[in-house]
Parts: sequence; C-alpha cells; structure tokens
Amino acid sequence: MGATGLSADPGQYRGRLAEQTDEQLDAWTAELMRDVAKRRGVAKVVADFLTATRVNEREFERVFASGGGAPATIGRDATGQLIVPTISLFALVPGLRQQASDARERLIAYLVANFGELVYV
Repeated sequence: MGATGLSADPGQYRGRLAEQTDEQLDAWTAELMRDVAKRRGVAKVVADFLTATRVNEREFERVFASGGGAPATIGRDATGQLIVPTISLFALVPGLRQQASDARERLIAYLVANFGELVYV
C-alpha cells in the first residue's frame, strides 16, 4: 500500500481518507497530533492545524475550548507561537467538529498536509 501503509502519495492518501469513517479520521488526527508534538513540538502541530483547517487564532481558542480543552491552558511559547498542552491536543478534533460544518474535510486536509510526517510515525 505504500510507505505510509495507507497510500503511496498525498493524492491517493486523500482518496483513501475520504473512504474512512469519522471515528477513524478523528482517531488518526488525534494520534498524529500527539506523535508530531513529541517529535517536532506542540507549536508545529498548532501551526499546521491553523493552516490546514483554515482556523485563525481566535477561532482556534473556540475550537479548543468546545472540544474540552481548558481555555486557561492556551498560551504562547518564547517565540510568541500559540501553544496548548500536548495532552490536550485531542480536544481540537471534537472542537472542530462542533464549530465547523465542514470539519470532516478540514481534518482530512490536516492529515494530508502532514502526509510527510507519517513515514516517521
């Protein structure tokens, strides 16, 4: 099936993701965020999430809180990048589902944007 186990390239990956259940997509997204945070840092995950899901920083706060993340834990690192605790990244998935009618497509976009990360996970 390819280097990632699901497909050989991002285009094929997107197609195969579209065939998955919402529950599977949610699980893969949360797992990917956790794994990337361990290797590359929370700021990288947050930045990628903002870009891929087309969420601005204010919307990010709403998504995070509505998914169960504690708003008081949202902060910034030494360089000014938005961060949240690694153990709370999962909250972005149900939060996006609650806040965006096209959350499925946005989560797929996040997974595809991080296709290159999958070979390391």
